Amino acid sequence: MARGSSKQYAINKNKFLLDPEFEHLNLLLKRYVFQDKRNCLLLYIAMHTGARATEILSLTKEDLNVYDQSVFIHGIKGSNDREIPLPEWLFDLLEDYSKDLPGEKLFDISYHRLRQIWEHYRPVKKKFHSLRHTFAIRLYKKVKDIRLLQIALGHRNITNTMIYADFVYSQSEMRKLIL
Repeated sequence: MARGSSKQYAINKNKFLLDPEFEHLNLLLKRYVFQDKRNCLLLYIAMHTGARATEILSLTKEDLNVYDQSVFIHGIKGSNDREIPLPEWLFDLLEDYSKDLPGEKLFDISYHRLRQIWEHYRPVKKKFHSLRHTFAIRLYKKVKDIRLLQIALGHRNITNTMIYADFVYSQSEMRKLIL
């Protein structure tokens, strides 16, 4: 949606991974994580943090918090910085991976290369950004806490976060009424 447009941004099923698509991606990554560690970890981080592509590409070893098993995301596009906890298995894999890196960056690749990785692993023809929307929808369905979602996504304005609550609410209410 172009800036300045009066039409509100809306989420639809083409902008996030449906549960079977998410599970398919998870199975693929699980199968290849030890053969293609960097690329699988990059996608796992996107799935488990909701971080934007450029936020992921700017992650450094220093952004890993061993004590809390979390990753510090430096916000871009006017977003707030945030610290996102990771599942223990993912943090352990990420920490192990980071020890062998020659530089400070966790994923020292270009945005173009990230898109190629996504095109290789994606379960359906959806954009990399769909992982951010998927994270947001799954988190909101789990906690039903719009403020927590706002913090997790780094949104400064809660209006940006409301699209997820509106989508989840409208889908569940229509399901109740129609089915």
